[in-house]
Parts: sequence; structure tokens; C-alpha cells
Amino acid sequence: MTQAAISYQIRQLEDRVGKPLFVREKGRVRLSDSGRRLLPAVSSGFAGIADAFDGLREEDEDVLSIDTSVSMGATWLSARVGRFQVRHPDLAVKISLTNDVIDFGLGGVDAAIRAGLGEWDGLRSDFLFSQHYAPICSPAFVENNDISKPEDLLQVERLGPNDALWTGWFARIGIGTPPPRRGVVLDSQLQEATAMQGGFGIAMMTPLFWKPDLESGRLVQPFPTLYFPGNAQWLVHPAARVGIRKIERFREWIHAELAADRDFLPPEVWEPPL
Repeated sequence: MTQAAISYQIRQLEDRVGKPLFVREKGRVRLSDSGRRLLPAVSSGFAGIADAFDGLREEDEDVLSIDTSVSMGATWLSARVGRFQVRHPDLAVKISLTNDVIDFGLGGVDAAIRAGLGEWDGLRSDFLFSQHYAPICSPAFVENNDISKPEDLLQVERLGPNDALWTGWFARIGIGTPPPRRGVVLDSQLQEATAMQGGFGIAMMTPLFWKPDLESGRLVQPFPTLYFPGNAQWLVHPAARVGIRKIERFREWIHAELAADRDFLPPEVWEPPL
């Protein structure tokens, strides 16, 4: 600001206070008694404002907050996020699990992993993988129920038996819509896996989320057919935050992690739905 502009602002401030804050003498300016009384409080106030903005800036730069669905976050992401922390030790990672729609306008979340078609106003959407499902259960459940062909699944305990995922999978494999039936409905694949490990039921689950369990034999996928409901998982964040270091590092990392899993699933999984 020019000297004239500063003088104008001082005059406005003094008019508002109703007292002179500066004494002008012999071409110099010094604080008046009223100015000296105000100085400590004003200085403290500006220092507090500066500290608050510094704190926000530090938090924004050093803490990466990711929100994701329970099924994705409690399985695939939580099993791998430690590798992101090792690669970027200067960043703290906070993961929240919720199936609710995130309002980025409320703050508190840097990026989210969500299922959909990838078209959200004001957001940048990075395709991760197509949603895919298959019947998964424990080895004991297959053996105890003598499951050898897809039709056998019509007679066993299915978790969420009336879910559209079951209808879609049966249709893809050439079986008509199963009749409605009573059964257990759970909120997430994590809960379904807990039930299955206890020996109960078979569920439509995402094989990618359960890769270690499937490879170790703790869980099994009796039939290779996958059902694709037509949506995908996306990494999303406000378009205005493109280029923010912590978001870009996470974006690079998650794509690298998914690339390492490509051989585990057919090419359809890695192609965006039409």
C-alpha cells in the first residue's frame, strides 16, 4: 500500500475508535497513550490469527484424510495403507469408513473412494476398477453342502438372499431369478466374512477385497463367473484441489497397488463400464 493509503486507513481507524492512536510530530509518528494500551491486545490478536492459519496450513499439508465404504476400507485399503505410510513418512493418514455420500464442502475429507458412474459435478474422478461380485464362502460350507454346480446355491443359506446381486449373478450364469426367501442381511462384506468364517452361509462378495483369504484357502470362490452391476470404484476429490501434493501422492500409490493385483482378476475388472 502507498503511504497515502496507509494514512487514510489510520484516519478511518481513529475515527472509529474516537481517539487518536498516533502522535505526529516533526515528521515522525509514534503511538499515543491509547495506541500503546491497544498494542498488546492487537498484537496478540494478530498472532493468534497467524497461528490459526499456520495450524490449518500444517494440517492440510501433513494429514491426508480418506473416506471410503466399509467394505473397501476395512479390507483391501486397510491391508495396504501401511505401505503408503512407509513410502511417505512425512504424511499422516486418516481413514474413515462410511457408506454415506460425502459432502466435500463441509471440509475434513481430502479424497474419497466411492462406487458409481464417475460423473460428479465439481469432482475429479479417477477410475480404479469395475465393481464385480461372485459367490464366496468357507471351504467347510462347500463341503458340508455338497456344492458342485451353480444350481446348488439355490438350496443353501445365502446371505442377503433377495439382493439384486444374486439375481444378476444367476442371470449371468444362465439361471432364472431365484424365488424370494427369508435370510440374513448384513451391512458390509466384512460382516458377511465374519459370518462365513463361523461356518454360516455364502455371500456375493468382491474377490479383489478378499484376495489374501482366497489365495490362502480361508475362503473359496466355488465358481469363476463374475457379475458386473455396471458401476465402478473411483477415487474422487474436488477438482479445485488437483495438484495438491498429498492427494497426488495417494492417487499415484493406489494406482500402483491396483496394478499389482491385475493378474488376479480378468481384464473386465480393469476396464471402465460402458
